[in-house]
Amino acid sequence: MRFVYPEGKNKALTFSYDDGQIHDRKLVEILNRHGMKGTFHLNSGMLAQDRNHDVFLAADEVAELFAGHEVAVHGVQHRNLPSLSGNQVVNEILEDRRALEKLTGGMVQGMSYAFGNYSEEVMGILGKLGIKYSRTVISTNGFFPPADFLAWHPTCHHNGGLMELGQRFLAAPSYVELPLMYVWGHSFEFAGNGDWSVIEEFAEMMEGKEDIWYATNLEICDYIQATRSLESSGDGLTLKNPTSVSVWIRKEQGGELLEIRPGECVYIGER
Repeated sequence: MRFVYPEGKNKALTFSYDDGQIHDRKLVEILNRHGMKGTFHLNSGMLAQDRNHDVFLAADEVAELFAGHEVAVHGVQHRNLPSLSGNQVVNEILEDRRALEKLTGGMVQGMSYAFGNYSEEVMGILGKLGIKYSRTVISTNGFFPPADFLAWHPTCHHNGGLMELGQRFLAAPSYVELPLMYVWGHSFEFAGNGDWSVIEEFAEMMEGKEDIWYATNLEICDYIQATRSLESSGDGLTLKNPTSVSVWIRKEQGGELLEIRPGECVYIGER
């Protein structure tokens, strides 16, 4: 028995972009055109501001622009969390979450660390604030889901050998369980460097693959956590899904595909 992604897909691809500047508009258009999904981490306290070359999205465009994607926390004012007191961390994160939920009308449960900086103390606070995951800026150049979603290391920045890693990802052998490619960056980098072709070419290479699940950060987090929460009998032949997310398995490589729905018990042995 091995886990697969929803509907039997073998791989997952996700994007994560920070700061909420106006260049997110073009990035969203590119992702939408190629059938991709991403997560956009916003500083609610900076929306509608114009700081010389840094121009941020307006609050009233957030819900419509990011429809079909995920909006996530990045801190109200993009502060360095490890340098703050516990109360300041709570305010920086919780107020951002509340503001973004008001703008989107949905629950905001994801995050990325401002400056990529975090600590054990900060991680301990996040779980109490309803944050399910938080992304770092430490590239793994690999395709495994994180051991700890509050220290979620991405595969790569989009300037970190993206095409080569994408080709490796597409060629990942079938025995690798739940391979995941996670790309992060800032949309203003494409504008500043004049290299929108980087993400265009990558999206063209990745689009329309029947074995890839194109998902947001939160969708992947929820799914992987559900696979890790699956309960089994002593002989491992009866599986119970105690979560609110369907889990998909193959009884053997290339074998029968099974969906274990929320609350369902399934016998996977031979009858």
